Amino acid sequence: MKISSVLLLVTGVLVGGAASYAWLAHQAVAVSATSTAKKSPEHKILYYRNPMGQPDTSPVPKKDSMGMDYIPVYADEVKAKPKERTILYYRNPMGQPDTSPVPKKDSMGMDYIPVYADAAPVEKGAVTIDASRRQNLGVTSVAVKTAKLTRAIKAVGVFAVDERRQYTITSKLDGWVDKLYVNSTGQSVKAGQPLFELYSPELIVAQQEYRIARQNKLDPAAPQRSPAGLGNAALTRLRYWDIPESAIRRLAEGGDVKRTLPIDAPITGVVLTKNITQGMKFSAGEALYQIADLSTIWLLADVFEQDLAAVQEGQTVQVKVNAYPAETFTGKLAFIYPTMNTQTRTVQIRVELNNSQGKLKPGMYAEAQLQVPVSADGQLVIPESALIDSGSRQVVLIDEGQGKYVPRKVQVLARGEIQQGERQIAVSGVKAGEKVVTQANFLIDSESNLQAAFSSMGGQ
Repeated sequence: MKISSVLLLVTGVLVGGAASYAWLAHQAVAVSATSTAKKSPEHKILYYRNPMGQPDTSPVPKKDSMGMDYIPVYADEVKAKPKERTILYYRNPMGQPDTSPVPKKDSMGMDYIPVYADAAPVEKGAVTIDASRRQNLGVTSVAVKTAKLTRAIKAVGVFAVDERRQYTITSKLDGWVDKLYVNSTGQSVKAGQPLFELYSPELIVAQQEYRIARQNKLDPAAPQRSPAGLGNAALTRLRYWDIPESAIRRLAEGGDVKRTLPIDAPITGVVLTKNITQGMKFSAGEALYQIADLSTIWLLADVFEQDLAAVQEGQTVQVKVNAYPAETFTGKLAFIYPTMNTQTRTVQIRVELNNSQGKLKPGMYAEAQLQVPVSADGQLVIPESALIDSGSRQVVLIDEGQGKYVPRKVQVLARGEIQQGERQIAVSGVKAGEKVVTQANFLIDSESNLQAAFSSMGGQ
């Protein structure tokens, strides 16, 4: 009995000591908290929480069922919880006009992307795209610049002989072909080269008369066997027959009368036609040869009626032919014909080209291209691929950086190209240096329209 009493006494002392220690510790904490609260006005008690971590709080000090005091929670100890983002909808990952109110996957197994309320663009229709999606879509942008646009006008035509460089060889008196030097069509001749030898009794008589008249005039003692003016008449006939002055001088100096007279080529060129053979007799005025100088050649091309206002004389023309596909020949528009072909609704133009190498042949087909200006100097131009044109709506997407794209209405002023290559357009509504999207812009514009539509629905 004594041992039991001792054990009970010891147990009571230990329990009482522990309770006293807990009470003293709690009082020390309370005193310390009160002291701190007095020192720092911002160290404010918000509420008291359960000492055992139960979801139970109290606005005033209290004890739990075991007699333990609730623990104070101070304002500067509470950490701000992350704000929950509200999802408006889920959109197609490829920018298609398809949305879902709940998470889903597209036909390729890609998750639809959530669109948050706090991520809605401030500007109407603005779209923000992260870097990974920009790379997947292949978004590219170029800067707006100032330039002068040109437009290419194409026409087809045929090469022809320069009419101003064609010559027909005839004789002004009857005669025979005594000797033929140039005896084939297409043969090249040089100016002054003899074509054939002409025999004519009339020519021989005229030479004799002139020679005799000259001798009588030079010899005063010689009897006057010819009437006055015989020499002048003979000289006039020789000149009317286009006898060379060298032959006339030779006769005047006492040279012998030539039986034949060489007929020379008046220009350097090519024989187009030959109507003469060895020994044949011909009449005065009959066409014997036709020679053309092909060092300059014409291109006769047809321009459509709608392009006629942009075509002017003096413009540079680029010409290509099938025979030399790797070469481009440059000519000048020399003449615009005054009549129109009513069947084809085209007007013929004449382009002059240098053909000193002889590559271009009359009768060849060719394609001509003219670069004509369509805009003034200093106009703002963008690539044609940057324009989104629905017929009633013309917009471009402005790249504002950091993945933000804003649609903007523009007005097309002209279409053309700066150089032969990518098509460009002159527009108003943008500024020089701003960047416009040239690739994947239709996908971004679709998303912009969707967001604008949902924004308007939310505002109702």
